[in-house]
Amino acid sequence: MSTAIIILNYNDSTTTLEMINQIKNYKILDHIIIVDNCSTDNSFEILKEEEKDNIEVIKTDKNKGYASGNNFGIKYAIEKYNVDNIIISNPDITVSEDNIKELLKSLKYNNVSLIAPTIDENGEISKGWRIPTLKDDLLSNINYFHKYATERMKYNTFIYKDNITEVEVVKGCFFIIKSSIIKDIDYFDENTFLYYEENILGKKLKNKGYKSYIHNKVIVKHNLSKSINKSFNSLKKYKCLKESQRYFEKTYNHTNFFGMLLLYITYYVSYFIAFIICLLRGGK
Repeated sequence: MSTAIIILNYNDSTTTLEMINQIKNYKILDHIIIVDNCSTDNSFEILKEEEKDNIEVIKTDKNKGYASGNNFGIKYAIEKYNVDNIIISNPDITVSEDNIKELLKSLKYNNVSLIAPTIDENGEISKGWRIPTLKDDLLSNINYFHKYATERMKYNTFIYKDNITEVEVVKGCFFIIKSSIIKDIDYFDENTFLYYEENILGKKLKNKGYKSYIHNKVIVKHNLSKSINKSFNSLKKYKCLKESQRYFEKTYNHTNFFGMLLLYITYYVSYFIAFIICLLRGGK
């Protein structure tokens, strides 16, 4: 069973180099594929110098976002090497070879289509969540209610009693999926630039009857999206998030006209408040 890890880089060769140096000697990884998502700096040239043996650096023609960039790497790995398993990883991840071995072991179970570790983000633990409903998304658009919406989608802690637990959605910063399954669901949906890829992936898997799991004993650290924070200010990220939210609701939750209207209204109100807060904080 062969495994490729896909690492997406955008204008952050320093973090990506740290990731390469961390995993380059992991024997469990047959192919390390770095996808430079059409960086506007000299990332590609810097990373290209790291090519050797099982490390390859490829580049997209245009930055079309997280989903498109990862699809570029996934298709490359499958078409060129016919790998059995695909690991999607942010460059700002700390993961051991034993972590990956344990996750791959769980992926061999018949009903496991996707496996993700428990994610530690500066002490905040994520173990997956359920697919959001329109009510969840509306609440997330209302200032000071967004945290309540996030809590609504979390599972009760008692379900995490076994080594692995079935969930509907996992964090997109690190997970492993069988190649045959990512192909069957037609890869990531490239109609979002950033955000909601996880919810969309979870919905596509569920619609096909595939099951996603969290490994409760494997903990991987995520250093909170350094490259995203370097490339986008708060308002741009918020706008991008809500555009992806509306696409998800219309396309995957099949929300009607009135539901979409409510999403737009709550978005513009919350965006105005966010804009005022951003001004007060100096435009950051």
